[in-house]
Amino acid sequence: MRILVTGGAGFIGSHLSEACLAAGHEVYVIDDLSTGSTKNILHLQDDPALSQRFFFHRDTILNREMMMELVGTCDAVYHLAAAVGVQYILDNPLHSIRINIQGTEMVLELCAKFKKRVLIASSSEVYGKHLHAPLTETDNIIYGPSSKFRWSYAASKLMDEFTALAYHRVSGLEVVIARLFNTVGPRQTGAYGMVIPRLTAQALSGQPLTVYGDGAQTRTFTHVADVVEALMGLMASPNTNGELYNVGGIEEISMADLAKRIIRITDSKSKIQYISYEDAFPQGFEDMQRRVPDISKINAAIGFEPKNDLDTILRQVAWYMRTHHSS
Repeated sequence: MRILVTGGAGFIGSHLSEACLAAGHEVYVIDDLSTGSTKNILHLQDDPALSQRFFFHRDTILNREMMMELVGTCDAVYHLAAAVGVQYILDNPLHSIRINIQGTEMVLELCAKFKKRVLIASSSEVYGKHLHAPLTETDNIIYGPSSKFRWSYAASKLMDEFTALAYHRVSGLEVVIARLFNTVGPRQTGAYGMVIPRLTAQALSGQPLTVYGDGAQTRTFTHVADVVEALMGLMASPNTNGELYNVGGIEEISMADLAKRIIRITDSKSKIQYISYEDAFPQGFEDMQRRVPDISKINAAIGFEPKNDLDTILRQVAWYMRTHHSS
């Protein structure tokens, strides 16, 4: 098959592209490199055995002519291109909204036009300010005020979901939606507010590990290899059409305990430094206190269960940073 991966030079997209190539597919990538990097796909471009089946286009998904050519060429589309990371969203609010809403609309319109199956990568952010766990796909949505730009990302991804489901119902578009919960692994950067690479880099360099607020907020984390397996399984199954699924881990941990575990695993002498949200972020930030997925639906659909526990994830991230001098 010919596979299009939007955002394919990003952290998750590059791993997905790699897995699709390993499965024997041709892979076409479009990425504007706003948060992705050619370093993530250089090994695919330089490998003689893979480069004949790997095609990279540096461009925006808002380029309709380019997207029409790519969607028309390919058999299926993984739509991962989006503004990502809390810090990036706060620094680039208007661009983030345009890419997430207009870009996804472009992808959906063209997939409907050419009758191509598409997977939309959504986010656990869409759940908003829930305090209960686990979060199920049918839970209500609770957001903060529009003055808090943190929620613009959540609202834009929710709009992507509404639009995708509308295309499915109105035009019969084959679409599946994956709500991703804190994907982590090699190649991820801490530059856009991703917590594990940021804390790990601090631990490896002997700096204080900066934890925001009181550190009581909790998350689960999923290894990127498990996420890629889930995405490919959702795309391949005929029973997932028109549905949305949580894709996430099962081990809930507070940010304070996460920092302590990273210090232990990296054998670091660093201390933990607590910083208020007001000092850490510009005006317009508000955090989610708890984010834990119910993955029973995706387990029933394709048998998905994460294989990598949190210690494995942290060790791999630390190894990658040591060997690649990542930040």
